[in-house]
Amino acid sequence: MTQVSDERLERTAPAPPPELLPTATAAQTRAEVLARVLRRPWQSAAALLLVVAGVLAGLVVPRALGHLVDVVVAGGHQTSAVTGPVVLIGAACLAQALFAGWGAALVARRGEEVLAGLRESALGSALNTGLARLERSGSGDLVARVSGDVTVLGEAVRTLVPQLIGALLEIGLTLVALLLLDWRLALAALTAVPLQVYAVRWLRRRSGPVRRQERIAQGEQAQQILESVNGAHTVRAFGLGPRQLAEVERRSAAARDLALRSTHIGTRFFGKLNGAELTGLTGLLAVGFVLVRADAIAVGTASAAALYFLRLFDPINGLLSTVDEVQSASAAADRVVGLALLPRSGAPEPTAPRRPGSAAGPRKAAAVELHGVGHAYLPGHRVLHGVDLSLAPGERVAVVGTTGAGKSTLARLVAGVHPPSAGRILIDGRPVEELTDGRIRRMVALVNQETHVFAGTLAEDLRLARPEADDEELRAALGTVDAWDWAAALPQGLATEVGQGGTRLTPIQAQQLALARLVLADPPVAVLDEATAEAGSAGSRALEAAAERALAGRTSLVVAHRLTQAVRADRILVLEDGRLVEQGDHEQLVAAGGRYARLWAAWSGARD
Repeated sequence: MTQVSDERLERTAPAPPPELLPTATAAQTRAEVLARVLRRPWQSAAALLLVVAGVLAGLVVPRALGHLVDVVVAGGHQTSAVTGPVVLIGAACLAQALFAGWGAALVARRGEEVLAGLRESALGSALNTGLARLERSGSGDLVARVSGDVTVLGEAVRTLVPQLIGALLEIGLTLVALLLLDWRLALAALTAVPLQVYAVRWLRRRSGPVRRQERIAQGEQAQQILESVNGAHTVRAFGLGPRQLAEVERRSAAARDLALRSTHIGTRFFGKLNGAELTGLTGLLAVGFVLVRADAIAVGTASAAALYFLRLFDPINGLLSTVDEVQSASAAADRVVGLALLPRSGAPEPTAPRRPGSAAGPRKAAAVELHGVGHAYLPGHRVLHGVDLSLAPGERVAVVGTTGAGKSTLARLVAGVHPPSAGRILIDGRPVEELTDGRIRRMVALVNQETHVFAGTLAEDLRLARPEADDEELRAALGTVDAWDWAAALPQGLATEVGQGGTRLTPIQAQQLALARLVLADPPVAVLDEATAEAGSAGSRALEAAAERALAGRTSLVVAHRLTQAVRADRILVLEDGRLVEQGDHEQLVAAGGRYARLWAAWSGARD
């Protein structure tokens, strides 16, 4: 059972600009990540200690090589004189490889655990956020966060985080070792720092804003592509293909230009780093030469200092060269954490208990009342005007009208996707605005033509509507919508994997699955928004029959894609330009010779 979709360009008013989902501040992101890391402090501490042990083992090598140089300079040509330093170097290299590899693996594992928890929180917040809020943001922003941004974070956790932690520790401890070796050599090496700081500040000023713009541009690109694909049939029907392609091209070009701009900035940054390395090494060698010539230090000490400085090249370059990636990952983290911190509208309330094996027979139907309901997506562009309507418990009402009449808007208002801009909607006597989102989901279910088959078994897909349902209830629900025959014929029946990576269901089967979820969810009120539109003529008849059985005993509002659905309704509403212009049953409206009669004549003539 799908819940929301765009209106397929139904409304004549211009579409409102997307209201992007919130983005967390850097402080909020740091606090959220730190809190998740500290949930398992011993594992985090163990990973950090192993990385430190690996760095310390590596620091032994330059000092041992310096001692070896002093031995050779002093004329120590005996094997016994060099055996000790050589053995020490070998043991240090082995220990460094062992501890560094083990520590990096634990850091990556701990990072994956933190990312998994953050991803689950973000997705949970999205699923428990009011539908109107998600509608305003557009699907592209949400998809970009739970796919593109999460992918960026996943790559950062696997490679960037271990690299950063190792590099920071290696730089800090190496500088301490250099300082302990001789403070003058350490001071000479530090001449590279001002240039490195300048390079980083230069990069941050230019790269940060570009990276943020790039992530936003990618979200807008995804939004435009999704809108074009989801509304493909409408785009073709109205000849909007060139305009949509031009818009996709424009947004893709914006994302591409920002990516190229980021690459150019990174290339210039590396040139500045190379200059800083040259300056630092030149200064250290010059000071070392002067001190050795003045017999202030030994040749081995100067050699060890040079090796320490050379040892800093990789971690410093690695650290500074990842500033661009860190900013990209930070921008992605801010967007994912912003989604995780999104206020939730409240979890769905528990469903009423039912006797085992029962899938049919909904609980008591509810009345629906609309008093002066109007709606505008943008100020001054109202798409519904003063609709007064009452649906009696158990009544089936069909809504018909031309494209742009406001049918889907009316359906979404009744389903609680959007609050009305004017007037009131009451479900079972209670104003919709007083109901929590979870309560609305219990009371009203919306099924439309954009049905999604979730990856997993068929039983798991069905239990999204009623987690506690047993296999007998699932079979009964499928039987209610004439879907059990094909479901039983699947390789493993209810245990068959469907959705992405599993058995592909036909559009008709997917819609029957949505209707079966409607039966299992058992809402008092059901709203069908062109739920059979994707099927062909033969398929539509089967789906219409299935929908009729799924709606039995419920108060229902059906946006009719085919007028055959309206014929069987208890009452028909005719919308035109957002106004309710006619209502009555099929015979009454045909006899009246009004708008519905003309629609029926056109429909009947087309069928003939």
